[in-house]
Amino acid sequence: MESGSEVSPASRLVLVVMGVSGSGKTHIGGALAAIAGVPFVDGDDLHAPEAVAKMGKGIPLNDADRAPWLDRIGAVLADKATYPKGVVVACSALRRAYRDRLRHGSGQGLRFVLLSGDIDLIRARMSSRRHRYMPANLLESQFATFEPPFGENDVVTTPIDGTVDQVVETAAEALGLAIGRGGRNN
Repeated sequence: MESGSEVSPASRLVLVVMGVSGSGKTHIGGALAAIAGVPFVDGDDLHAPEAVAKMGKGIPLNDADRAPWLDRIGAVLADKATYPKGVVVACSALRRAYRDRLRHGSGQGLRFVLLSGDIDLIRARMSSRRHRYMPANLLESQFATFEPPFGENDVVTTPIDGTVDQVVETAAEALGLAIGRGGRNN
């Protein structure tokens, strides 16, 4: 996806804000949803209780744990009745297979924003927050699982080394979202 691509106001915005834990998916995703005038859903809220308990014990999820979660996210993304103008979802989407599963489950037009930062920056951010179940010791497993989106034209990469406002502005610009007007640009 080229930076500066624009979303037609008539089209439905279906967006996943992705990255490792601590990269800012919830904050950035919520801000992008507000700019676009669509709801935001935190993918963490769609995990099964068993997966939450596993992560809470410091045990990384495996593909079998993630599959039903990804399907629930895909269903949210595809739900035109509940989200007629679109929806922004925060989801790690660390592997190509996960992103492909989301693409398949969501229908047409899914786009991704990858929040990209190095492990030291994200570790520092995680040390200053308390997540309800994602301990900082799982960060290394997230980086080990991550597969960069090479050749995935529906992914824009946004560095997270600036302020939240700077990251939101960069991502919004890459998506063609109009900041300050509460809606999408055409």
